[in-house]
Amino acid sequence: MSIHDDHNSSPWKSYYGPNLGYVQEQYEQFLQDPNSVETSVREQFVLWGAPPSDTVAAQASAGASARTSSAAVVPGPVDSNMLKKVVAAHQLMLNIRRYGHLGADINPLGISRAADTKLLEPETFGLTQQDLASIPASLIWDNAPASVSNGWDAIVRLREIYTRSAAYEFTHIHDENERIWLNKQAESGDFPAPLSKREKETLLERLLQVEQFESFIHKTFVGQKRFSIEGVDMLVPVLDEIVRAVAHDGAHDILIGMAHRGRLNVLTHVLGKPYEKIFSEFHHSPNKELVPSEGSIGINYGWSGDVKYHLGADRAFTEGETVRARVTLANNPSHLEFVNPIVEGYTRAAQEDRSKPGFPVQDQHKAVTVCVHGDAAFIGEGIVAETLNFNNLQGYRNGGTIHIIANNRLGFTTNSVDSRSTHYASDLAKGFDIPIIHVNADDPEACLAAVRLACEYRLIYNKGFVIDLIGYRRYGHNEMDDPDATQPLVYSKVRSHPTVANIYAEQLKSEKTITVEQADQLRAKTLAALQAGYDAMKANEGKAHVQVTQESGVIVPEDVPTAVPMETLKEINLELLNRPEGFTEYSKLQRILQRRATSLNDGEKLDWAHAETLAFATILADGTPIRLSGQDSERGTFAHRHIMLNDNATAEKFTPLHMFPQAKASFAVHNSPLSETAVLAFEYGYNVFAPESFVIWEAQFGDFANVAQVIFDQFMSAGRAKWSQKSGVAVLLPHGYEGQGPEHSSARLERFLQLSADNNWTVANLTTSAQYFHLLRKQAAMLGSDSVRPLILMAPKSLLRNPRVASHGVEFSEGSFKPVLPQFSFTESKAAKEKVKRLLLGTGKVMVDLDEALSSKDEGEFGWLRVARVEQLYPLPQAELERIIAQFPKLEEIVWVQEEPKNQGSWSYMEPRLRELASGKAVVRYIGRPDRASTATGHQEIHAAEQQSIISSALNGQPFQSSLVRG
Repeated sequence: MSIHDDHNSSPWKSYYGPNLGYVQEQYEQFLQDPNSVETSVREQFVLWGAPPSDTVAAQASAGASARTSSAAVVPGPVDSNMLKKVVAAHQLMLNIRRYGHLGADINPLGISRAADTKLLEPETFGLTQQDLASIPASLIWDNAPASVSNGWDAIVRLREIYTRSAAYEFTHIHDENERIWLNKQAESGDFPAPLSKREKETLLERLLQVEQFESFIHKTFVGQKRFSIEGVDMLVPVLDEIVRAVAHDGAHDILIGMAHRGRLNVLTHVLGKPYEKIFSEFHHSPNKELVPSEGSIGINYGWSGDVKYHLGADRAFTEGETVRARVTLANNPSHLEFVNPIVEGYTRAAQEDRSKPGFPVQDQHKAVTVCVHGDAAFIGEGIVAETLNFNNLQGYRNGGTIHIIANNRLGFTTNSVDSRSTHYASDLAKGFDIPIIHVNADDPEACLAAVRLACEYRLIYNKGFVIDLIGYRRYGHNEMDDPDATQPLVYSKVRSHPTVANIYAEQLKSEKTITVEQADQLRAKTLAALQAGYDAMKANEGKAHVQVTQESGVIVPEDVPTAVPMETLKEINLELLNRPEGFTEYSKLQRILQRRATSLNDGEKLDWAHAETLAFATILADGTPIRLSGQDSERGTFAHRHIMLNDNATAEKFTPLHMFPQAKASFAVHNSPLSETAVLAFEYGYNVFAPESFVIWEAQFGDFANVAQVIFDQFMSAGRAKWSQKSGVAVLLPHGYEGQGPEHSSARLERFLQLSADNNWTVANLTTSAQYFHLLRKQAAMLGSDSVRPLILMAPKSLLRNPRVASHGVEFSEGSFKPVLPQFSFTESKAAKEKVKRLLLGTGKVMVDLDEALSSKDEGEFGWLRVARVEQLYPLPQAELERIIAQFPKLEEIVWVQEEPKNQGSWSYMEPRLRELASGKAVVRYIGRPDRASTATGHQEIHAAEQQSIISSALNGQPFQSSLVRG
C-alpha cells in the first residue's frame, strides 16, 4: 500500500512541530543519498513517501485542536511514478524473503506439486526489467553487495539466494534484530565459509560410510529390519557437524534424542558403536516374519532388554588438545517423539551447578540438545508442541534446541497430504518463534551450511533452530515392507534416483576436487572396514555372549537411617521462619506459617506441608540438591505448601530454603506449564542425567497422570529392565475420595500396581506426616545407589489438614519409614489376641476415616477387630504382614478395605497376595465400592452415603452383607 492508497494510514499524521521538522530533514537527506538515513526511516520513506510539508496539515491529520502555521522548508518535486516503482520493488524484495521458499529446489525427487510463486515475480507488481534496472540496489536491498548496483541485479540475486536448495523461513521471528541478523547471514556471500578441499573429501567419505553400512547389512542379513537412513543419509554428517561446532563453542555435553529411523547408522558413525557389535546383534536375531513394524531382538542391556534400534549410547568427542565433549544418544522406545522432553531434561541437568544453596546456576553453553524428528511425527504428536513450549520457560529453557526433521515425507505408509494440514512438517515451530531452514538432503554442502547457521544463531541468541532435512525413504517402513503397494509413483522414482554419495562424488569429480581413482579408493576403504567388522564378529561367534541377568532379590532396603536429631530439627525450623529485610509477607499466610515456630514442642504436631518442608530442608542440609515442579508447586494445588513466598508489595519471590545456613545444595521449585507428559519426561530425564539430584514431579490432581501414561509405561517402569537406566524420580499424585467427582478422586493406583514387577519402583499411600518425612528422606538417601528406584506416591488432599495425619516431633527425630503401620500393640496379652476374628487391612485415606469412626466408639466393643495400614504397596512388605497375621491365632477373616471401585484401586493386586498370606486359615474378603466404569460418583450425597456404608460394613461384627459392597 502506498501513501496514495490511504493517506489516513500514513505514519506522518502523528508528527508535528519540531518532530515533523526532523522528519522533513531526514527526507531531504534520503533524496540526496538513501543510505545516509537509518534503515527503518528509509523503509518508511519508501513505503509512505514524503512527510507533510506544513505543520498545519500534520496537526489536522493527528486530530490536534490547535492549528498553527509553520514555514517549513518544502523539498523539491518528487517523481511519484518512480516512487511507486520503488515501493513495489521493495515489496517484491520482502516477498522474496518471505515466500522464496515456495520456489526453492528442496525436494530431491521433484514430485511435489508446484507452489504458486506469483508473489516472487516482478510482473505481479507491474515491474519490468527496465524499471528495476533504473532503481539503485540500495533502495531495495539493505545487504546488497558492492557488485550488485541496480534493482534488477538485486532481485535476480535475491531470487537465487532464497530459491536454491536451502530455503529460509525467518519472517515470523518477532525480534527485529534477530530477523535482520538471519537475513544478513542468508544473503551474505561470506557465510558460511565454503568447504575446503579436505572438508569435501571427508564429507564424501562419511557419505560412503553411511551408504555402504546400510547396503552391507541389507545384503548380509537379508530380511532383517534396520529402519534404514537411506534417503536422508546427510543426517549423519549433519550430526557430525553439530557435534564439532557446539564442542568448539564450549559445550561439554551434546544430548541427542531420535526415533529408530537411521538410529543404527547414527550409533555406529556418530556415537562410535563398533561395526562388529552391531553385526553381532543382527547375527543373533532371528527374523520375525510379518511383525508389522518392530521385531528382531539384539544383544542388548537391561534385564529383559530391548530391540537394537531403541538403544542409546554415549562417547567422548575429542579434537586436538582443547576440545572435549561427551555425546549421548538417549534410549527411546517406538513412541518416537516422547524422548524429546527427556533429552531436554538431560541438557538442563548438564547445564546446572547444584552445589550451592539457592537456585542452581545455569550455564546454557555447557550443553546442547539435538532432537531428530520424523516429519509425520513432528506435526502429528502433541508431545512435540509441549516440548517446544519449553523454549522460553524459566524452569525448562536450555539455551535453544537444534531440531532436525529427518523428512522422508512418509509416515509408515501415510503420505504427507494425509498426515498434516500444514504446508511444511515444520510449520508448528513458527508459533514458538523458531527460525526454519528447509534444505535438500541431496545437497550435502547446503546441509552443512544450514548447520553452521543454526549453531551460530543458538550461540548468539540462546534460542532454538529447525533444520527441515528433506529427502525420501529408499525402502519401506522397514526392510521387509513393500512400499510399491501404497506409494507406486514415489518408488518408481526412487528406484532410478542416485544416492547422495554418488551425487556428491560426481560433483567433486566434475569440479576436480577428487579423481575417479580417489573416489574408488574411498569406497574400497569403507567396504574393507565393514568386512573386517563382520569377520571379527564371525571369529567370536563360538564364544559365550555376556547376558545381563535380572536383579532378582534386589529390593529397596528398609534400614536406611532417616531420623534427624530434635535439636537439629528445631534449629532448622526456626531458620525457615526468617525473611529478607524489607520483605512484606501476606498477613494471612504469615499467621499460618508462624504457627510452625512451636510445632516441635512437646504436645504439638506437624502437619503434612510442614513435614515436607522439614524433609526438604534436612535433605539440603545433607548436601543433596532438590528440584520440584508441577502446575502449582510453589504454592501447592491445595494452598498448603507455600514453599515459594511472594512479597505482598513487590511480588518478588523468595523461599526460605535458599537462605537457611545449614543448606549445602541447591533448591529449585518451578510452576510448570499445563502439561503432564512433557514435564514428567523432562524431570525423569533430569534425574537420569543427574542421579544425585532429588527430582520430584507433582501432578495437580493424581488423575492427570493419565496424560503422562507413556512416560510411566515406557520409561519409568521399564527403563531399568530394558536399558539398565536408573532413576530415583519421585512422583506425587494427589489421591483420595472426598466427593469431588470422577476426575478429582483417583490417581489410578491400579495402573501403577499392574506395572509393578522386578522391584522396578516403590508405590506408597501414606497416612501420617512423619511417614512422608521419612520416606522422602529415604528416597533422597538412596539416590545414586544401585538400590534407587522411582517413587510413586499417592499424595493426600483432604488429609493435608486432617489433625489425625499430623505427627508429634518425636516421630521425626526417632524411628524410620514403616511399610505397615499396625494400629495395635504387639505386646497385647495372649487372651486379647485370641479374641480377634477380623483383621482390617487397607491403604490411604480410608484408613484415616476408619480411625476417626473407631475413635467415637467404645474401645471395648471391638475386641474382635484389629486394623493395620499398608503404607507401602510395592514392593509388598510380606514379612511384616505375615508377622501381623501370626499375632491372631483364631483369625477368621482378613478384609481389604478401599474407597475405590473393586475393579480399581489396589484390590486386584492385593487379593492373590492376601490369599497366599492367609494360607487357608482365614477367609479373604473385600469391602469397598463395586465394579464401576467411572472412578467415582459426581454427586456429593451419593459419595457420602457410599463412604459411610464402607466404614459401617468394615466395623460391623455381623456376617458381611451390603448392597453397595461385595466380599
